[in-house]
Formats: sequence, structure tokens, C-alpha cells
Amino acid sequence: MNIPSDRWVAGDAYDIFMARWSRKVARPFLEWLAPAPRCHWLEVGCGTGALTGTICRHLHPSSIVACDPSPEFISFARDSIVGCPATFVVADTDDLPRREGGFDLVVSGLVLNFLAQPANAVRSMRDRTRTGGGIAAYVWDYSEGMELLRVFWEEAVGLDPSASHLAERHRFPLCRPSPLTELFAQAGLAEVEVRPFDIAFVFPDFHAYWSPFLGGTGPAPSYVGTLDTKARTALMNRLKKRLVPAPDGSIRLTARAFGIRGLVAN
Repeated sequence: MNIPSDRWVAGDAYDIFMARWSRKVARPFLEWLAPAPRCHWLEVGCGTGALTGTICRHLHPSSIVACDPSPEFISFARDSIVGCPATFVVADTDDLPRREGGFDLVVSGLVLNFLAQPANAVRSMRDRTRTGGGIAAYVWDYSEGMELLRVFWEEAVGLDPSASHLAERHRFPLCRPSPLTELFAQAGLAEVEVRPFDIAFVFPDFHAYWSPFLGGTGPAPSYVGTLDTKARTALMNRLKKRLVPAPDGSIRLTARAFGIRGLVAN
């Protein structure tokens, strides 16, 4: 089986599937960065605006330029985030926006894993940052700490062993501290640090867990979109059997993200 093309076209579907959990990571991630107020920010791969909105609500930025290659995501973020000094731009990592004098902080949430050339992207981020400014990002720990997707793929592979290479843990090596640190160090960043952020995913019932996989946006939903009705129902039933709910019907899963930061020293 070939790897299906990951679809990133439905802002509302992605917001329900993953961006809402990105918001839960964004707050402790920004507290860790502890930036000064009134900074000028560049956000790379803003998606539906999970990190953008958190910056606006809590850090009083002077400006944010938030970019993403998906016009649909940019439209969703622009319509959703109001009362914020943010400019939303359709742009990829090979043509990032610039600011005279450079940005104070360049950040990225849940993006580095998905880039074909992450080293080039981090170098581009450095080129847009002023001397003494910072670059920071966070990614899911697909290797060990993302129970939401680990359970999904274990059951999917139980039905279809040829799907094993589609799981994020196999596709995206930038999900552990060592490769993340090496990535930032090779870009010439100083004082590179990595730290974990652990959060809980709580679903009120099984439907709340399963329905976001039907949205067609992101790797796992893209895979579900390739299944016929029979295979999709079989996968749903396996997951329903696997995810034993609490007495109140809720399903609680764990997740870990790794944050990384570094400084532009010269």
C-alpha cells in the first residue's frame, strides 16, 4: 500500500480532530518561553490558529504574522481569531514572510514533523529572526506519548497489516528530543533546550473519539477516507471494544508533546 496523501483542506475538521488539543499544549509551551510583552511574532504553519489565538489571549503581542500553505486553514483562522494584531498569510516554509529588523520570536506548533525539509525550514526561520531573538516549536511524541493515535493505528494494523508504515510514529522521526536538538543545533541556534508537555485527551463518549477520524484532514483521517464502508465499520468496532469507558462513559487518553527552543546568537 502506498502512503495516502495527507489532506489539509478542511479547517473545521482539523480544528475538531487536532487543533483543539494543540491549544492545550500551547499555553504551557508559551509559559515556558516566557517572552517579554509587545513582541513581534512570526508563526510558521499556523493551521487553524490554535497557537496564534493563545499568543493573542495571553501575551499582548505587538504583532503576529501567521502563515500556512493551506488557504482553507488561513481562511478559518482569519475568521475565527478576532481582536488580535495578527496578519494571516498563505505561505510555505520556502517563502516565509519577513520583517525589517527581524522578528523577536518565530514559533511553530505541530508542524516540523510534516515538513519534507525541516532543516531548511529551521534555517529559514532563523533568517527571519533578529539577533538575540528566539525560535521555538512543539511536536507530538508520536514515538511513545500519543495514545490517541497509537491505539488507532494498532487497531487499524490489526485489520490491515500493510497499513503499519502509515502510522505517524514510523513516518515522522522528529518526535524525540535527540533529533529535535540536532535539528536546531545544525541550524546554528544557541542554548537549545527540549522539554516535555503532558496533557490529557478526554472524550465524553466513544462517538466523540471516533467522529473526528471521519473528517478527512490529517494522516489518520486521510487513511480512514480510503476505507470502504465495511472496513471502516470493522475498524470502528475494534476501537470501540478496545477503548473501555469510565463509569460516566468518558474516555481518557494521554498525550505528550516535546517543546524545543533556541536563540539566534549572531
